[in-house]
Amino acid sequence: MFFLVRWLAVYLWGVKNRFAFQPRYFLFWLLFFGLGRAMFLGYQHASTAHLSLRTLLGTFGYGLRLDASAAAYVCMLPFLFFVIGSLLPRLPLQGLIRAYSAAISLVLASLITADLELYRTWGFRLDDTPLQYLNSPQEMAASAGSAPVGLLLGLLLGLLASSWWLYNKIVEPLAVLPTWFGRGRAALAGLLYVALLVVPLRGGTQQIPVNQSDVYFSHVAFANHAAMNAPWNMMSALVLRAEEQPIQPLMPDSTARRLVAGLYPRAVGAPALPDSSASILADARPNVLFIILESFTGKLVGSVGGEKGVTPNLDSLARTGVLFTNIYAAGDRSQKGLVALLSGYPNQPTTSIIKFPRKTEHLPHLCRSLAAAGYRSHYYYGGELAFANMKSYLQTAGYEQFTERADFAAADQNSKWGAHDGVLFNRMLSDLKRQPQPFFVTAFTLSSHEPFEVPMKRKFPGTTEADLFRNSVYYTDYTLGQFLQKAQKEPWYAHTLLVLVADHGHQQPHDSPNQSPEKFRIPLLLAGGALRPEVRGRVVSTIGSQTDVAATLLRQLNLPATSFAWSRDLLAPHPTSFAYYCFNNGFGTVAPAGTISFDNVNRQVWEQSSPGLAPQLQLGKAMEQVSLEDFARK
Repeated sequence: MFFLVRWLAVYLWGVKNRFAFQPRYFLFWLLFFGLGRAMFLGYQHASTAHLSLRTLLGTFGYGLRLDASAAAYVCMLPFLFFVIGSLLPRLPLQGLIRAYSAAISLVLASLITADLELYRTWGFRLDDTPLQYLNSPQEMAASAGSAPVGLLLGLLLGLLASSWWLYNKIVEPLAVLPTWFGRGRAALAGLLYVALLVVPLRGGTQQIPVNQSDVYFSHVAFANHAAMNAPWNMMSALVLRAEEQPIQPLMPDSTARRLVAGLYPRAVGAPALPDSSASILADARPNVLFIILESFTGKLVGSVGGEKGVTPNLDSLARTGVLFTNIYAAGDRSQKGLVALLSGYPNQPTTSIIKFPRKTEHLPHLCRSLAAAGYRSHYYYGGELAFANMKSYLQTAGYEQFTERADFAAADQNSKWGAHDGVLFNRMLSDLKRQPQPFFVTAFTLSSHEPFEVPMKRKFPGTTEADLFRNSVYYTDYTLGQFLQKAQKEPWYAHTLLVLVADHGHQQPHDSPNQSPEKFRIPLLLAGGALRPEVRGRVVSTIGSQTDVAATLLRQLNLPATSFAWSRDLLAPHPTSFAYYCFNNGFGTVAPAGTISFDNVNRQVWEQSSPGLAPQLQLGKAMEQVSLEDFARK
């Protein structure tokens, strides 16, 4: 820190000679990132208002280390230009550094501005997650459809204008090199500054370089997030992905495997008890219509304890089916939910296995399991399957047919994502008349995704994000009800098992924190004509995960589920109530004793519902450790 203080003193004393240029340039970038943090705190004003003045100032003080590290990376090239310019007098050094600064300012300001809305939507600072959507620009634009583009553009321009004013006040002009000093000595002096950049770049002189945990200073999650430097965090995530660093164990491997064996014995190679769940099906080989509902959080589904009136059709259907009221999504993104549901595989806290086709090839899949039993398959989605690498995963799964955005008429592509759910269900209703049986048909809805624009009159007044979200969920539920009303008149329906489940939860309504179990609670419903009459209306309160859906379904079809090592039968006579979920660089667990979440950055508990949850936390750590080891081996 002495290095930074010395540079600051140089500026405050007004020393504007040539050899103060580099310290002034470094100081400019420190102030630039400080402006970015102030803009972040202002944009997230609702959360900022709950911080004390001391904590608010702490976000700047503790965040200085990452700001200095980011500034050092940015300064490296201009400092080298300075060395070269000292040796080559005709090099337009000042213009070169000015052009570089303008370009890098635009890039960094764009990242900082994008982070404002991404954090509001996702609950974590900018990392490499958005990059997986670059090959699907239309979907990425649709996802950002609810963002206040005008405000964000204004903030971007404001940050650029403020930084350029600071640049002209602090950095320039570049003084002429005194003739008496000598170019060789000037180059050596400039090279010394380059060498000194190593100190802020590493965050100090300590043995371990600076990382995110160094800015975690508060028990308030938002304060720690605010202290982070978004561009630095993004580059760190990219480097970590590229290096594929080994997993840091939270406990001895033997302990972790022993704990996991009590829940998922096959995941650690242990023998599993034979399944003996009673059948709820009237057909030995019913059709399976697997409908994945975009963002259907339990908070809006009345039958599982959510708000009344948002999903009346799903709630009505629940009274004639088998309803699971305590199911939790394995992760927080659609592509993660697909893998959890269709492969029974747990999510990863800092990446998603769907990004690695070489790994997903080794996953089990419901489609392959059912194909071996004679099922014919079809996958429906109103958007583009290339989004988030879904198509490579689904093609590896062995689906025989796909219907996606390009297969709908241009007039039917009435959503920013593609075809709205009403169009999708109508297409399915028409196709299912000719679908060979038994079939495994999977449908993934999209209308309840941002920007929540749906082709019907609003049911709920208001223009807040929560109100728009409610309306989009209501629309999907309405179109689902219309589809089922017509489907029940078709011959295939009497021999069909409906599986209705969400891909993930949502922070709305009520702005649930990113790690909150409320955000991950989702509905799961088994319904349709293939159910036995005596099980209709049954409610299952066992706590479970998305990953458990696969084994539960396969056991009802009397098909082997041994390859689904991370999935268990929720209809077994005495299932263990437990759910494990991942959020960005952390995990949470839910059990009858309560809920607890854990942050991997500083290795501390985020929040817990009650004391005495240490054994539950240990099981969660074991789940993360063993599942990540399995992920690394794939």
